[in-house]
Amino acid sequence: MGLFITIEGPEGSGKTTVAKRLVDTLNKQGIKTIYSREPGGVIIAEKIRNIILDVENTNLDPRSEALLYAASRRQHLVEKVIPALNDGYVVICDRFVDSSLAYQGYARGIGIDEIYDINLFAINNLWPDMTILLDIDPKIGLERISANRQDEVNRLDLEGIAFHQKVHEGYEIIKEKYKDRFTLVDGNNTKEKVFADVYSLVMEKIHGN
Repeated sequence: MGLFITIEGPEGSGKTTVAKRLVDTLNKQGIKTIYSREPGGVIIAEKIRNIILDVENTNLDPRSEALLYAASRRQHLVEKVIPALNDGYVVICDRFVDSSLAYQGYARGIGIDEIYDINLFAINNLWPDMTILLDIDPKIGLERISANRQDEVNRLDLEGIAFHQKVHEGYEIIKEKYKDRFTLVDGNNTKEKVFADVYSLVMEKIHGN
């Protein structure tokens, strides 16, 4: 059985950059590792992602949004994550259930416990072995996105700073609620420092597993 590691954080925290570099580094060291992301990771889940993030879908109901995330997550697990874990891979996933807890559960106001229950059904109790939270000030994160983003703007980017501050608060609550699984990394540091911190934690987990 492999190792399931998720990387979480607010917008602009550098999750994707860190996750992809981590996968590349581990593979070069001979550690079988794959990268994936949520929502997405497989064809069906990517199609659901397009619906969720389409800027034209501004009338998407929060509960519908939560259910779409859960459906995408289930398909992603069945098609990609579980087979990779069974083959002994380290799976580095950019976002997982905790994003739904922070974004839909807390920031959207549906309720963390309600979103937890929806996702418990979706993942069939397959939780990450380790979750790394890149903690960053929401204003700094959004400034980084404005300065560096090269892809298209998505629906979440249209949200105001108040929403992103709620997301940050949601992560604060979640990391305390599930502290046995969460590890915090200061995302306000330089890219090199953040990566070094994450790499150290992951290597410790791999060798201690």
